[in-house]
Amino acid sequence: MKIKAAVLNEIGRAGPYAESRPLTVETLDLEGPGPGEVLVEIKAAGLCHSDLSVISGDRPRPVPMALGHEAAGVVAEVGEGVDDLQPGDHVVMVFVPSCGHCLPCSEGRPALCEPAAKANNAGHLLSGARRLSLDGEPVHHHLGVSAFAEAAVVSRRSLVKVDPSLPLEQAALFGCAVMTGLGAVVNTAKVSAGCSVAVIGLGGVGLNSLLGALLVGAERVVAIDILPSKLDMAKQLGATDVFDARDADVAEQVREATQGGVDFAFEMAGSVPALELAYKVTRRGGTTVTAGLANPGKAMSLFPVTLVAEERTLKGSYIGSCVPLRDIPRYVGLFQRGKLPVDRLLSERVALDDINAAFDRLASGETVRQVLIPS
Repeated sequence: MKIKAAVLNEIGRAGPYAESRPLTVETLDLEGPGPGEVLVEIKAAGLCHSDLSVISGDRPRPVPMALGHEAAGVVAEVGEGVDDLQPGDHVVMVFVPSCGHCLPCSEGRPALCEPAAKANNAGHLLSGARRLSLDGEPVHHHLGVSAFAEAAVVSRRSLVKVDPSLPLEQAALFGCAVMTGLGAVVNTAKVSAGCSVAVIGLGGVGLNSLLGALLVGAERVVAIDILPSKLDMAKQLGATDVFDARDADVAEQVREATQGGVDFAFEMAGSVPALELAYKVTRRGGTTVTAGLANPGKAMSLFPVTLVAEERTLKGSYIGSCVPLRDIPRYVGLFQRGKLPVDRLLSERVALDDINAAFDRLASGETVRQVLIPS
């Protein structure tokens, strides 16, 4: 079948993207689903910094590649062996499919699935196949999803069935922003009621961490960003304190306000300075969690003695340490009961033809979560 999709042919083009146009809308050939695969009609796809990092070159991927990894849609066709989904089912896409049999999967850590990591880095599906092509030449899949398109063929293991009453524009956010942000709080850090929390970087993922901290009953929730608009939103969502990361003494301000630092600090900006700030505002005996995916060529400055003498913990969190089949329905339920207002993070709807300008807005920080509506 023929579909329209946003394709990245060259990484590292400088902004503004509305002028350099790193993404082009192409008409691609999409093969039908093979064994264990599903054809999904994409209804909504969130624009995330993980997509932006591929465009900028911070996270190099093979090109040409059809981008997009946070999405929701409707099942159109199932391949051989798929007997638990049928056309018409509503699904959320997960950008790390779980093979179910490697060591991390067997330990209940599907975010670290080894075959999935290999497939995602190579730009193909979990099966090893590529179902996209342009003029007979293969086009790579982005994280097994490639959601900036009218339709996608994905592994069954990249999908979670959801309540059809959930609007798909909202459902899309659960595939990355909610899982990563909320999951870092409840799964990776296991924040408990009465703790103090700081979130550095208030994009879609960071604000979901903030919502997660409020959800579990954190007593102090500190929000840190460089943009006043993001700090205003954090206050509206319930942050108890906000600080401007541009202030040279922001770490001292936070430590003074929290009597020595917070129990848990979450770095969600994807930058080394943000991670160093998160570590600085963590108290003795506290935990610093990073989920921001900084440029892999960058290194942070750290005095190892603090890990020992202050019994500090520095942890990574990928996809919020989630088990998607378990956690996405739980998080959707929290939203439907009014306990997790992720719908307040939706900024605007974007058409395929406007996708480059939308990434300019994401790069500048002027928006939280834009949602692409492919058709």
